[in-house]
Amino acid sequence: MSGFVQVPLERVPEESLTALLEEFASRDGTDYGEHETPLSERVEQLRRALTSGDLRLVFGADEERWDILDKRAAQSLVDPASAPNVVPDGAE
Repeated sequence: MSGFVQVPLERVPEESLTALLEEFASRDGTDYGEHETPLSERVEQLRRALTSGDLRLVFGADEERWDILDKRAAQSLVDPASAPNVVPDGAE
């Protein structure tokens, strides 16, 4: 078992979701382009992407950590058997 689950947004209290999105949007290495974008705008961009299903909220029970991933990456963590077989460069 992978230990990761997708978390339905409706199961997360609004205040907690906003705090998660703010923390994610302010992480080091998060790049939103050439110009600095206000935190509130980044949070709303994330919220829209989560609501549309382009991004997914996942929780890793083994590591006790959460993350926001694109739907393909989230699916491969939740169900590794569904991940496409990818051959690393030079491993032919």
